[in-house]
Amino acid sequence: MTTAAPASRRITAQSTFELRAVLRNGEQVMVTVLLPLILLGGLARATFVALDTGGATRIDLVTPGVLAFALMSSAFTSPAITTAFDRRNGVLRLMATTPLGPTGLLVGKLAAVLAVQVMQVVVIGGAAVALGWRPEPGGILPAVVAWLLGTTAWGAAALLAAGRVRAEAVIALANLVLVLLAFGGVVLPASVLPAGLAHVVGWLPSGALGEALRAALLHGTWAAGPLAVLAVWAVALSAAAARWFRWS
Repeated sequence: MTTAAPASRRITAQSTFELRAVLRNGEQVMVTVLLPLILLGGLARATFVALDTGGATRIDLVTPGVLAFALMSSAFTSPAITTAFDRRNGVLRLMATTPLGPTGLLVGKLAAVLAVQVMQVVVIGGAAVALGWRPEPGGILPAVVAWLLGTTAWGAAALLAAGRVRAEAVIALANLVLVLLAFGGVVLPASVLPAGLAHVVGWLPSGALGEALRAALLHGTWAAGPLAVLAVWAVALSAAAARWFRWS
């Protein structure tokens, strides 16, 4: 009698498949890697964009925000779109009945997202270092915490959208959210926005992720407020996704 492969092997195979699917999709590579690189180079070198750097170099100020944007795009846009189409085509329901199971499928997707994000950090961070970025070493740990909380929040948001909205609408929703939030306290500090809007942005998972990474990588500090906001969003969105996600 044939037996199923160990759970670790099944999950590894699924995550490898998910990762290859992302890397073979030119649109996703554009959103997750090329667009952040364009933003990085443009904001670091363009003189027509006035920035109050507070004594820091432009590259030191913009790099954490660009990394936040990149991590947000890989955690939300790609998983939301691919999962929505998998649900519409019946793939999720079929995969949930295999030895991989629902948990293995979700863990495989998460592992693929994290692998993409590691690549983003290496490529974008490497480009930033070449442009003169010097991150604060003491901020590495708080940056990793912000990264994981942000990925949890946006990954859960992706599942929630994919499990409740029609696949075609998810494409528009995912890209619209990415564009609207990219410049709302993520790529650039909320301080560049009007006062009322800046206050609202600070309570969003996008703005909180940008502020937490800037505090960590620019000043080497723990941004307690933004990290708390991220933690609340991560818990709330995870609970909502677990409650309302539909497999078919």
